[in-house]
Amino acid sequence: MILTTTNSIEGRTIRDYRGIIFGEVIAGINAIKDFGASVRNVFGGRSAGYEDEMARARAEALAELEQRAADVGANAVVGIDIDYDIIGGMLMVSASGTAVWVE
Repeated sequence: MILTTTNSIEGRTIRDYRGIIFGEVIAGINAIKDFGASVRNVFGGRSAGYEDEMARARAEALAELEQRAADVGANAVVGIDIDYDIIGGMLMVSASGTAVWVE
């Protein structure tokens, strides 16, 4: 499965559009990560706990996107966009794109 943020794939031709698809993940952030982040906010530095959680949530959202593309018979997803948001103290990662069949 080819996943790309571009609207085309070099050397490939899009033969069929299978629709817009999404992969969403909502991840809770625990109190220990919150405490560590607040300490780093005061003294400076990066929050490894939050960065790890964002990377995990992003990977899960892309995996879900890939599965949904396969479910509609696509072999690629083009125009992928990844958005991050905080909802009720939880991290939401949403990946969207167009499922396509390429040759």
